[in-house]
Amino acid sequence: MTDSIDRSAAPGERLPVVVVGAGAMGGEWIRMLAQSPHAVVAGVVDLDVELAASTVASAGLDGVAVGNSVSEIAERAGAAAVINVTVPQAHRVVNEQALRAGFPVLCEKPLAPTVAEALRQVALADVTGELLMVSQSRRYFNHLTAFRGAVAALGPLAVVDAEFFHADHEPGFREQMAHPLLVDMSIHHFDQLRYLTGDEPVAVRCSSWNPPWSWFAGDAAASAEFELASGARFVYAGSRCTPGLQTSWNADWRVQGERGAAAWDGDDVVRVEADGVGFDVPDRSEGIAASLEEFVGALRTGTTPQNEVRANVLSLAMVEGAIRSSERGGERVVIADLLEESLAQAIADEQRDDVAGLLMSWTSAADGIATPAWGSAPASIASGGAR
Repeated sequence: MTDSIDRSAAPGERLPVVVVGAGAMGGEWIRMLAQSPHAVVAGVVDLDVELAASTVASAGLDGVAVGNSVSEIAERAGAAAVINVTVPQAHRVVNEQALRAGFPVLCEKPLAPTVAEALRQVALADVTGELLMVSQSRRYFNHLTAFRGAVAALGPLAVVDAEFFHADHEPGFREQMAHPLLVDMSIHHFDQLRYLTGDEPVAVRCSSWNPPWSWFAGDAAASAEFELASGARFVYAGSRCTPGLQTSWNADWRVQGERGAAAWDGDDVVRVEADGVGFDVPDRSEGIAASLEEFVGALRTGTTPQNEVRANVLSLAMVEGAIRSSERGGERVVIADLLEESLAQAIADEQRDDVAGLLMSWTSAADGIATPAWGSAPASIASGGAR
Protein backbone atom coordinates (compact mmCIF):
# COMPACT_ATOMS: atom_id res chain seq x y z
CA MET A 1 0.00 0.00 0.00
CA THR A 2 1.27 3.47 -0.79
CA ASP A 3 1.45 6.36 1.59
CA SER A 4 -0.88 9.19 0.62
CA ILE A 5 0.25 12.77 0.61
CA ASP A 6 0.64 14.64 3.87
CA ARG A 7 -1.43 17.75 3.35
CA SER A 8 0.42 19.47 6.17
CA ALA A 9 3.42 19.67 3.85
CA ALA A 10 4.56 22.95 2.32
CA PRO A 11 1.75 24.74 0.42
CA GLY A 12 3.86 24.69 -2.75
CA GLU A 13 3.96 20.88 -2.90
CA ARG A 14 2.05 19.55 -5.91
CA LEU A 15 -0.72 17.01 -5.29
CA PRO A 16 -0.11 13.77 -7.25
CA VAL A 17 -3.20 12.89 -9.27
CA VAL A 18 -4.37 10.28 -11.75
CA VAL A 19 -6.26 11.48 -14.83
CA VAL A 20 -8.88 9.02 -16.09
CA GLY A 21 -9.65 9.55 -19.77
CA ALA A 22 -6.99 10.35 -22.37
CA GLY A 23 -9.21 11.73 -25.13
CA ALA A 24 -9.43 15.35 -26.26
CA MET A 25 -10.58 16.75 -22.91
CA GLY A 26 -8.25 14.46 -20.98
CA GLY A 27 -5.38 15.77 -23.07
CA GLU A 28 -6.38 19.32 -22.21
CA TRP A 29 -6.33 18.48 -18.50
CA ILE A 30 -2.98 16.71 -18.77
CA ARG A 31 -1.37 19.65 -20.58
CA MET A 32 -2.73 22.05 -17.97
CA LEU A 33 -1.49 19.83 -15.14
CA ALA A 34 1.97 19.71 -16.69
CA GLN A 35 2.23 23.44 -15.94
CA SER A 36 0.17 23.55 -12.73
CA PRO A 37 1.74 24.64 -9.43
CA HIS A 38 -1.02 22.78 -7.56
CA ALA A 39 -0.99 19.20 -8.87
CA VAL A 40 1.12 16.85 -10.95
CA VAL A 41 0.15 13.93 -13.20
CA ALA A 42 1.25 10.70 -11.52
CA GLY A 43 -0.81 8.38 -13.71
CA VAL A 44 -3.17 8.26 -16.68
CA VAL A 45 -5.90 5.66 -17.13
CA ASP A 46 -7.78 4.82 -20.32
CA LEU A 47 -9.33 1.69 -21.79
CA ASP A 48 -6.99 2.38 -24.71
CA VAL A 49 -3.61 2.13 -22.96
CA GLU A 50 -1.72 3.10 -26.12
CA LEU A 51 -3.76 6.31 -26.30
CA ALA A 52 -2.93 7.03 -22.64
CA ALA A 53 0.78 6.54 -23.33
CA SER A 54 0.75 8.74 -26.47
CA THR A 55 -1.18 11.51 -24.70
CA VAL A 56 1.38 11.50 -21.87
CA ALA A 57 4.26 11.58 -24.37
CA SER A 58 2.69 14.43 -26.36
CA ALA A 59 2.53 16.48 -23.15
CA GLY A 60 6.26 15.96 -22.65
CA LEU A 61 5.86 14.04 -19.39
CA ASP A 62 8.14 11.29 -18.09
CA GLY A 63 7.68 8.72 -15.34
CA VAL A 64 3.87 8.70 -15.55
CA ALA A 65 2.15 5.35 -14.87
CA VAL A 66 -0.38 4.31 -17.52
CA GLY A 67 -2.94 1.52 -17.58
CA ASN A 68 -6.64 0.67 -17.71
CA SER A 69 -7.42 0.22 -13.99
CA VAL A 70 -8.28 3.27 -11.88
CA SER A 71 -7.46 1.79 -8.47
CA GLU A 72 -4.37 -0.10 -9.64
CA ILE A 73 -2.76 2.88 -11.35
CA ALA A 74 -3.70 5.28 -8.54
CA GLU A 75 -2.11 2.98 -5.95
CA ARG A 76 0.97 2.24 -8.06
CA ALA A 77 1.51 5.93 -8.86
CA GLY A 78 1.15 7.02 -5.23
CA ALA A 79 -1.71 9.34 -6.17
CA ALA A 80 -3.74 11.32 -3.66
CA ALA A 81 -6.72 12.04 -5.91
CA VAL A 82 -8.41 11.18 -9.21
CA ILE A 83 -9.54 13.52 -11.98
CA ASN A 84 -12.35 11.93 -14.01
CA VAL A 85 -12.34 13.17 -17.62
CA THR A 86 -14.12 10.19 -19.17
CA VAL A 87 -17.21 10.42 -21.39
CA PRO A 88 -20.33 11.30 -19.36
CA GLN A 89 -21.80 7.79 -19.38
CA ALA A 90 -18.68 6.49 -17.64
CA HIS A 91 -18.61 9.09 -14.86
CA ARG A 92 -20.50 7.11 -12.22
CA VAL A 93 -18.51 3.89 -12.72
CA VAL A 94 -15.15 5.68 -12.52
CA ASN A 95 -16.24 7.81 -9.56
CA GLU A 96 -17.38 4.73 -7.67
CA GLN A 97 -14.15 2.84 -8.35
CA ALA A 98 -12.07 5.78 -7.14
CA LEU A 99 -14.17 6.73 -4.12
CA ARG A 100 -14.43 3.16 -2.85
CA ALA A 101 -10.67 2.79 -3.25
CA GLY A 102 -10.23 5.81 -0.98
CA PHE A 103 -9.48 8.53 -3.53
CA PRO A 104 -11.27 11.90 -3.66
CA VAL A 105 -12.47 12.79 -7.16
CA LEU A 106 -12.73 15.89 -9.31
CA CYS A 107 -15.22 14.93 -12.04
CA GLU A 108 -15.84 16.72 -15.31
CA LYS A 109 -19.38 17.90 -15.96
CA PRO A 110 -22.03 16.69 -16.44
CA LEU A 111 -21.78 14.58 -13.31
CA ALA A 112 -24.54 12.23 -14.48
CA PRO A 113 -27.13 11.85 -17.25
CA THR A 114 -30.01 12.02 -14.75
CA VAL A 115 -30.74 13.54 -11.37
CA ALA A 116 -31.47 10.04 -10.04
CA GLU A 117 -27.93 8.94 -10.86
CA ALA A 118 -26.54 12.15 -9.37
CA LEU A 119 -28.37 11.46 -6.10
CA ARG A 120 -26.81 8.00 -6.01
CA GLN A 121 -23.40 9.65 -6.29
CA VAL A 122 -24.22 12.09 -3.48
CA ALA A 123 -24.99 9.11 -1.26
CA LEU A 124 -21.89 7.25 -2.47
CA ALA A 125 -19.65 10.18 -1.52
CA ASP A 126 -21.26 10.28 1.93
CA VAL A 127 -20.85 6.51 2.40
CA THR A 128 -17.16 6.59 1.48
CA GLY A 129 -16.42 9.87 3.27
CA GLU A 130 -14.43 11.09 0.29
CA LEU A 131 -14.78 14.39 -1.55
CA LEU A 132 -16.58 14.31 -4.90
CA MET A 133 -16.41 17.68 -6.66
CA VAL A 134 -17.79 18.57 -10.10
CA SER A 135 -15.64 20.68 -12.39
CA GLN A 136 -18.11 23.34 -13.53
CA SER A 137 -15.17 25.20 -15.01
CA ARG A 138 -17.18 28.04 -16.55
CA ARG A 139 -17.92 29.44 -13.08
CA TYR A 140 -14.26 30.39 -12.92
CA PHE A 141 -13.99 33.46 -15.14
CA ASN A 142 -12.79 36.72 -13.69
CA HIS A 143 -15.29 38.82 -15.63
CA LEU A 144 -18.13 36.56 -14.45
CA THR A 145 -17.01 37.26 -10.88
CA ALA A 146 -17.04 40.98 -11.65
CA PHE A 147 -20.49 40.67 -13.24
CA ARG A 148 -21.73 38.79 -10.18
CA GLY A 149 -20.62 41.66 -7.96
CA ALA A 150 -22.50 44.16 -10.12
CA VAL A 151 -25.65 42.01 -10.18
CA ALA A 152 -25.61 41.70 -6.38
CA ALA A 153 -25.79 45.49 -6.14
CA LEU A 154 -28.89 45.77 -8.35
CA GLY A 155 -31.26 44.74 -5.56
CA PRO A 156 -34.15 42.36 -6.23
CA LEU A 157 -34.09 41.00 -9.78
CA ALA A 158 -36.90 40.84 -12.31
CA VAL A 159 -35.37 38.90 -15.18
CA VAL A 160 -32.09 37.35 -16.25
CA ASP A 161 -31.58 36.76 -19.98
CA ALA A 162 -28.88 34.52 -21.47
CA GLU A 163 -28.31 33.68 -25.13
CA PHE A 164 -25.87 31.14 -26.51
CA PHE A 165 -25.37 30.75 -30.27
CA HIS A 166 -22.51 28.79 -31.81
CA ALA A 167 -21.58 26.62 -34.78
CA ASP A 168 -19.96 23.82 -32.86
CA HIS A 169 -18.36 20.96 -34.81
CA GLU A 170 -17.21 18.26 -32.39
CA PRO A 171 -17.31 14.84 -34.05
CA GLY A 172 -17.81 12.10 -31.51
CA PHE A 173 -20.32 11.42 -28.75
CA ARG A 174 -21.59 15.01 -28.59
CA GLU A 175 -22.94 14.94 -32.13
CA GLN A 176 -24.85 11.74 -31.32
CA MET A 177 -26.50 12.97 -28.09
CA ALA A 178 -30.28 13.33 -27.91
CA HIS A 179 -29.91 16.79 -26.35
CA PRO A 180 -26.41 18.08 -27.17
CA LEU A 181 -27.26 21.68 -26.29
CA LEU A 182 -29.11 21.20 -23.01
CA VAL A 183 -26.98 18.35 -21.63
CA ASP A 184 -23.51 19.31 -22.79
CA MET A 185 -23.54 23.13 -23.02
CA SER A 186 -26.56 24.54 -21.21
CA ILE A 187 -25.45 22.79 -18.02
CA HIS A 188 -22.68 25.41 -17.93
CA HIS A 189 -25.06 28.33 -18.41
CA PHE A 190 -27.63 27.00 -15.93
CA ASP A 191 -24.88 26.52 -13.35
CA GLN A 192 -23.57 30.02 -14.06
CA LEU A 193 -27.08 31.38 -13.41
CA ARG A 194 -27.06 29.81 -9.95
CA TYR A 195 -23.56 31.16 -9.26
CA LEU A 196 -24.43 34.60 -10.62
CA THR A 197 -27.65 35.18 -8.69
CA GLY A 198 -27.61 32.78 -5.74
CA ASP A 199 -31.19 32.02 -6.80
CA GLU A 200 -32.54 28.51 -7.25
CA PRO A 201 -34.91 27.03 -9.87
CA VAL A 202 -38.54 26.35 -8.97
CA ALA A 203 -40.10 25.36 -12.32
CA VAL A 204 -39.38 25.42 -16.05
CA ARG A 205 -41.09 25.45 -19.43
CA CYS A 206 -38.90 24.52 -22.39
CA SER A 207 -38.99 23.78 -26.09
CA SER A 208 -36.11 22.08 -27.94
CA TRP A 209 -35.67 21.19 -31.59
CA ASN A 210 -33.09 20.42 -34.27
CA PRO A 211 -32.82 22.90 -37.18
CA PRO A 212 -32.98 21.20 -40.59
CA TRP A 213 -29.37 22.08 -41.43
CA SER A 214 -28.01 20.75 -38.11
CA TRP A 215 -25.14 18.24 -38.11
CA PHE A 216 -26.24 16.98 -34.69
CA ALA A 217 -28.39 13.86 -34.36
CA GLY A 218 -30.39 15.32 -31.47
CA ASP A 219 -31.90 18.69 -30.55
CA ALA A 220 -29.22 21.34 -31.00
CA ALA A 221 -31.48 24.31 -30.18
CA ALA A 222 -33.74 25.23 -27.27
CA SER A 223 -35.54 28.02 -25.47
CA ALA A 224 -36.56 27.90 -21.82
CA GLU A 225 -38.06 30.02 -19.06
CA PHE A 226 -37.27 29.19 -15.44
CA GLU A 227 -39.18 30.46 -12.43
CA LEU A 228 -36.72 31.21 -9.62
CA ALA A 229 -37.25 31.07 -5.87
CA SER A 230 -37.10 34.86 -5.59
CA GLY A 231 -39.92 35.25 -8.11
CA ALA A 232 -37.54 36.39 -10.86
CA ARG A 233 -37.39 34.70 -14.26
CA PHE A 234 -34.43 33.24 -16.15
CA VAL A 235 -35.02 33.34 -19.91
CA TYR A 236 -32.64 31.23 -21.98
CA ALA A 237 -32.19 30.64 -25.70
CA GLY A 238 -29.45 28.73 -27.43
CA SER A 239 -28.18 26.76 -30.40
CA ARG A 240 -25.04 24.76 -31.23
CA CYS A 241 -25.55 25.06 -35.01
CA THR A 242 -25.89 28.81 -35.64
CA PRO A 243 -23.28 29.92 -38.23
CA GLY A 244 -23.63 33.68 -37.80
CA LEU A 245 -23.48 36.35 -35.04
CA GLN A 246 -22.09 33.88 -32.55
CA THR A 247 -21.92 34.60 -28.84
CA SER A 248 -19.24 33.74 -26.32
CA TRP A 249 -19.04 30.14 -25.15
CA ASN A 250 -20.18 31.60 -21.82
CA ALA A 251 -23.34 33.06 -23.45
CA ASP A 252 -24.39 36.71 -23.63
CA TRP A 253 -26.07 37.92 -20.42
CA ARG A 254 -28.38 40.78 -19.39
CA VAL A 255 -29.89 41.29 -15.92
CA GLN A 256 -32.67 43.70 -14.91
CA GLY A 257 -33.00 44.66 -11.23
CA GLU A 258 -34.71 47.18 -8.99
CA ARG A 259 -31.78 49.65 -9.18
CA GLY A 260 -30.81 49.24 -12.82
CA ALA A 261 -29.31 46.77 -15.23
CA ALA A 262 -26.06 44.94 -15.92
CA ALA A 263 -24.76 42.98 -18.88
CA TRP A 264 -21.85 40.67 -19.69
CA ASP A 265 -20.79 39.58 -23.15
CA GLY A 266 -19.46 36.30 -21.78
CA ASP A 267 -15.87 37.36 -22.41
CA ASP A 268 -14.28 40.56 -21.12
CA VAL A 269 -16.95 43.27 -21.32
CA VAL A 270 -19.14 44.02 -18.29
CA ARG A 271 -21.55 46.98 -18.46
CA VAL A 272 -23.66 48.48 -15.68
CA GLU A 273 -26.36 51.16 -15.75
CA ALA A 274 -27.24 51.74 -12.10
CA ASP A 275 -26.43 54.67 -9.84
CA GLY A 276 -23.48 54.00 -7.57
CA VAL A 277 -22.93 50.44 -8.80
CA GLY A 278 -19.49 49.44 -9.98
CA PHE A 279 -17.43 46.29 -10.15
CA ASP A 280 -13.89 45.01 -9.80
CA VAL A 281 -12.28 42.40 -12.05
CA PRO A 282 -10.11 40.00 -10.04
CA ASP A 283 -6.87 38.56 -11.37
CA ARG A 284 -7.07 34.84 -10.64
CA SER A 285 -6.82 31.48 -12.36
CA GLU A 286 -9.69 30.66 -14.70
CA GLY A 287 -11.35 27.60 -16.25
CA ILE A 288 -10.15 24.10 -15.42
CA ALA A 289 -6.99 25.47 -13.78
CA ALA A 290 -9.14 27.35 -11.27
CA SER A 291 -11.38 24.32 -10.72
CA LEU A 292 -8.29 22.25 -9.95
CA GLU A 293 -6.97 24.93 -7.60
CA GLU A 294 -10.19 24.90 -5.59
CA PHE A 295 -10.22 21.09 -5.46
CA VAL A 296 -6.65 20.90 -4.18
CA GLY A 297 -7.32 23.71 -1.72
CA ALA A 298 -10.33 21.85 -0.34
CA LEU A 299 -8.25 18.71 0.18
CA ARG A 300 -5.49 20.70 1.88
CA THR A 301 -7.77 22.61 4.24
CA GLY A 302 -10.79 20.36 4.69
CA THR A 303 -13.14 23.08 3.45
CA THR A 304 -16.12 22.38 1.21
CA PRO A 305 -15.65 23.59 -2.40
CA GLN A 306 -18.48 25.43 -4.13
CA ASN A 307 -19.03 22.54 -6.57
CA GLU A 308 -19.13 19.71 -4.03
CA VAL A 309 -21.39 17.04 -5.48
CA ARG A 310 -24.62 17.89 -3.68
CA ALA A 311 -24.31 21.55 -4.70
CA ASN A 312 -24.31 20.48 -8.34
CA VAL A 313 -27.60 18.55 -8.24
CA LEU A 314 -29.84 21.56 -8.86
CA SER A 315 -27.84 22.53 -11.95
CA LEU A 316 -28.50 19.03 -13.30
CA ALA A 317 -32.15 19.34 -12.26
CA MET A 318 -32.43 22.45 -14.44
CA VAL A 319 -31.19 20.41 -17.40
CA GLU A 320 -33.43 17.43 -16.75
CA GLY A 321 -36.41 19.67 -16.03
CA ALA A 322 -35.90 21.47 -19.35
CA ILE A 323 -35.67 18.16 -21.21
CA ARG A 324 -38.80 16.79 -19.52
CA SER A 325 -40.71 19.94 -20.36
CA SER A 326 -39.63 19.83 -23.99
CA GLU A 327 -40.51 16.16 -24.35
CA ARG A 328 -43.95 16.92 -22.86
CA GLY A 329 -44.78 19.70 -25.29
CA GLY A 330 -43.65 22.59 -23.12
CA GLU A 331 -45.44 21.43 -19.98
CA ARG A 332 -44.47 23.23 -16.75
CA VAL A 333 -42.11 20.99 -14.76
CA VAL A 334 -41.76 21.62 -11.03
CA ILE A 335 -38.21 21.05 -9.84
CA ALA A 336 -39.23 19.82 -6.37
CA ASP A 337 -41.41 17.12 -7.96
CA LEU A 338 -38.57 16.13 -10.27
CA LEU A 339 -36.23 15.76 -7.29
CA GLU A 340 -38.61 13.48 -5.38
CA GLU A 341 -39.31 11.33 -8.44
CA SER A 342 -35.56 11.09 -8.96
CA LEU A 343 -34.98 9.95 -5.38
CA ALA A 344 -37.52 7.16 -5.82
CA GLN A 345 -35.78 6.13 -9.04
CA ALA A 346 -32.36 6.30 -7.39
CA ILE A 347 -33.51 3.93 -4.63
CA ALA A 348 -34.98 1.54 -7.21
CA ASP A 349 -31.80 1.57 -9.33
CA GLU A 350 -29.14 1.33 -6.61
CA GLN A 351 -27.62 -2.12 -6.18
CA ARG A 352 -25.23 -1.38 -3.31
CA ASP A 353 -26.83 -1.92 0.10
CA ASP A 354 -24.87 0.85 1.83
CA VAL A 355 -25.78 3.49 -0.76
CA ALA A 356 -29.39 2.32 -1.04
CA GLY A 357 -29.75 2.38 2.74
CA LEU A 358 -28.54 5.95 2.93
CA LEU A 359 -30.86 7.05 0.12
CA MET A 360 -33.80 5.43 1.92
CA SER A 361 -32.89 7.25 5.13
CA TRP A 362 -33.42 10.66 3.52
CA THR A 363 -36.73 12.27 4.37
CA SER A 364 -36.66 13.88 0.91
CA ALA A 365 -34.29 14.58 -1.95
CA ALA A 366 -34.08 18.17 -0.76
CA ASP A 367 -32.98 16.86 2.64
CA GLY A 368 -30.36 14.65 1.02
CA ILE A 369 -28.69 17.44 -0.90
CA ALA A 370 -28.93 19.87 2.01
CA THR A 371 -27.33 17.65 4.64
CA PRO A 372 -23.93 18.81 5.95
CA ALA A 373 -21.49 18.70 3.06
CA TRP A 374 -18.02 17.23 3.03
CA GLY A 375 -16.19 19.55 5.38
CA SER A 376 -13.06 17.85 6.66
CA ALA A 377 -10.27 16.10 4.83
CA PRO A 378 -10.67 12.32 4.54
CA ALA A 379 -8.58 10.53 7.17
CA SER A 380 -6.35 8.93 4.54
CA ILE A 381 -5.23 12.32 3.29
CA ALA A 382 -5.20 14.15 6.61
CA SER A 383 -3.04 11.56 8.30
CA GLY A 384 -0.59 10.89 5.51
CA GLY A 385 -0.91 7.22 6.46
CA ALA A 386 -1.46 4.13 4.35
CA ARG A 387 -4.75 3.55 2.58
